[in-house]
Amino acid sequence: MRRVLTFAALAVLVLLAAFWVIGGFDQIALWAAGLQRSFQNTIAAALRAARAGDDGAVLALLGACFAYGLAHAAGPGHGKVLIGGYGMGSDVPMLRLSLIAGLASLGQAATAIVLVYAGVLILDLGREALVGVTEDIMAPASYAAISAIGLWLLFRGARKVSARPANPHHAHDHGTGHDHGVCQECGHAHGPTLAQVQQVHSLRAAIGLIAGIAIRPCTGALFVLVITWQMGIGGLGIGGAFAMALGTAVVTIAVGLAAGGLRGGLLAGISGSARLAKTAAVLEVLAGLTVIVLAGGLLIRSL
Repeated sequence: MRRVLTFAALAVLVLLAAFWVIGGFDQIALWAAGLQRSFQNTIAAALRAARAGDDGAVLALLGACFAYGLAHAAGPGHGKVLIGGYGMGSDVPMLRLSLIAGLASLGQAATAIVLVYAGVLILDLGREALVGVTEDIMAPASYAAISAIGLWLLFRGARKVSARPANPHHAHDHGTGHDHGVCQECGHAHGPTLAQVQQVHSLRAAIGLIAGIAIRPCTGALFVLVITWQMGIGGLGIGGAFAMALGTAVVTIAVGLAAGGLRGGLLAGISGSARLAKTAAVLEVLAGLTVIVLAGGLLIRSL
């Protein structure tokens, strides 16, 4: 069964690579952009109805904002690369990864709220200026932070790959029937099991992941916050910003869980083997490289 999981994970990776080569992800981004424009119109109509006192418009606005967040998250950015890369390269429990992804998305809404109300109340900035700050300063800062975390994954994985085994003269591969990879011949544990590899990493790493994503607010949230402030219904705009963040979180969490599942499948076939630690380290290196390339590309385009 473990071998089947590994082969299935490899097949999924091959399919994803082929989908990327034929431009499938670009088509998804274009489709998502079309949905965003549609939801923007719905949001604008719901805002006008809410200002006119239509009680049903509040739910319509929150629903449209949530749907906008789903569509917007399908495009580039919003931390999917980082969460997916971290899920593929690190031994983080799925629940913790989901919490990190969710908090990062909510952090984007909080950043948007702080930026808008600091801008309009203290600096007297308009929507164009706020979007300019986001795209010209905060977006590059976010991509740079994500690239830095990719470098961290790369170097951490490379250090593990180059590390010498504790007993290099007796690092042969034994049966995987025991839960802790213990050799029946010598009684030594030659490799960790998949459960042992999946250990919780530091709180500092989690905070870095959240901050790297949250530093760049969603432009859709900026639009809703500025318009609702101008219309005198700022509280509804704050609710809409968090509804967008929840929609974004759904997609980001799904990407993280999928990446973690692929990692588990790839490592399942060698659980308990001495090769597990090295293979996990190689996955971490590859995940770091992927994050660096994708986030670095976004950084270059944003400058």
